Amino acid sequence: MRIMAYLHRIILFLLATTTERRGAPDDPERGDVPGWVMITLMSAVLVAALLAIAGPALEGLFNQAIDQVSP
Repeated sequence: MRIMAYLHRIILFLLATTTERRGAPDDPERGDVPGWVMITLMSAVLVAALLAIAGPALEGLFNQAIDQVSP
């Protein structure tokens, strides 16, 4: 649970810093980098959470499949 609290703090920090640093809306050289950072971070958190929850079950399935193939 401490990991989720740290991730929550990081996400809040990134949200605060990305909303403060917005450039001029008509600047053609300014991309949507903060949005991509948030998408990447949230995707990584989602994958880590799914792996933490489903990891043991996936490992068991893998071991069963290898046992069936091995002589």
